[in-house]
Amino acid sequence: MEGKEEKEKEKEKKTKNRIKMREQDPLARARNFMEVPYGYKPEEAVGEAFRCLSCLKPTCRNGCPVSVDIPAFIKLIKEGKFIEAAWKIKEDNALPAVCGRVCPQEIQCESLCILGKKGEPVAIGNLERFVADYEAEKGEIQIPEIPGPSGRKVAIIGSGPGGLTCAAALIKSGHQVTLFEALHKPGGVLMYGIPEFRLPKVIVEREVEYIKKLGVEVVLNAVIGKLHTVDELLHDQGYDACFVCTGAGLPIFLGIPGENLNGVYSANEFLTRANLMKAYLFPEYDTPIKRGKKVAVFGGGNVAMDSARVALRLGAEKVYLIYRRSEAEMPARKAEVHHAHEEGIEFLLLTNPLRFIDDGKGNICGVECIKMELGEPDASGRKKPVPLKGSEFQIEIDVAIPALGTRANPLLTQTMSDVKLNKRGYIVAEEGTGMTSKTGVFAGGDIVTGSATVILAMGAGKKAANAINEYFKWKYWDTRKFVN
Repeated sequence: MEGKEEKEKEKEKKTKNRIKMREQDPLARARNFMEVPYGYKPEEAVGEAFRCLSCLKPTCRNGCPVSVDIPAFIKLIKEGKFIEAAWKIKEDNALPAVCGRVCPQEIQCESLCILGKKGEPVAIGNLERFVADYEAEKGEIQIPEIPGPSGRKVAIIGSGPGGLTCAAALIKSGHQVTLFEALHKPGGVLMYGIPEFRLPKVIVEREVEYIKKLGVEVVLNAVIGKLHTVDELLHDQGYDACFVCTGAGLPIFLGIPGENLNGVYSANEFLTRANLMKAYLFPEYDTPIKRGKKVAVFGGGNVAMDSARVALRLGAEKVYLIYRRSEAEMPARKAEVHHAHEEGIEFLLLTNPLRFIDDGKGNICGVECIKMELGEPDASGRKKPVPLKGSEFQIEIDVAIPALGTRANPLLTQTMSDVKLNKRGYIVAEEGTGMTSKTGVFAGGDIVTGSATVILAMGAGKKAANAINEYFKWKYWDTRKFVN
């Protein structure tokens, strides 16, 4: 009897404690751009998979915006069928290596894991990353059978996570799909926004290559709104539908004195220079970027964490993360906050900037801040920060990076007068389908919701693909339902 109890205790212990991924030492990684976590070994992945309870009514899948069959792929890992597990994920998710690295699983699939009620949930994201990397390493990438041509053409504007997901789904339906990308490399925010140490660009290129192998055409350096308008694509170029997923690339600034001084970057510009333009590979790439010694980043999201950690790796001696609320209100992933702390980023919480200080030559030399306290909840549901009179203080800095989110870039939307926008300039689209006010035009991702996550954009891309398939049915098969 005693032996049975010991076995039960040992089983419960294994179930409660997840297998952690090995990582670079914080002091070493703070000065390089190599990926922080090393990923699971096969035996670690199997061990973590066996923590899954194989619930009769699994709830984890309900938290996945692209509806990956999580229990099924974990079961395959338990059986040592790693390649098959990767193929199972790709039935619903064309970018598993990306999602395994950057999705906020702790507030999505893992938050609904039954194990999380008594201990740590199954590390679904770590397992997804493992099988995606294993498939690529073994070179056993499976291209599903594509149905015969449907005769329909779809233009997708933006090759970020939403566009790639939509393209993969539509090509599997037999449609001709073209992805238009404004930049010189596909991937959108995956290429220009997320740093190498969090998402190696070889991973993004690998995922994009898979989309191409499915049959998707990718056109680069194509700024829709300049090269072609949406009307031209639909009426002159012969496209039957269009999905707009350009993201929200217009930076938001603080709106305080001194924001035009040299040394003040938007997070968008700073990360684009460092990532897409490879400033981190100096002198191989001589991309202009100011490598500050004392850097202040303003914000509490993933972009703020990325900016702070990039600044540190570019040689900063001191990096301040200035956020007007407490750490509990930070929208960034817990893993990114944890890594930033480990690497020595100094968090100045309940602090708000008032003005940037000029050195007399047009360069930033400091920032004046004020301490805050949390008051009553605001419209977001978070406690509103209120300034404390008389608590002003100054910090010496030579680079400032506001990372406060982004707005919709009007470059494309200003050429679409018949597409309804909201008061903030985002496209108004039906939540479940992405349908806009313009017949044949669908939209999703940040251009609809404002700044959000990679996986939510992917979810929008998948919903739009389903809706476009339905649109083709009622548009072409029953014209009585077609309302222009």
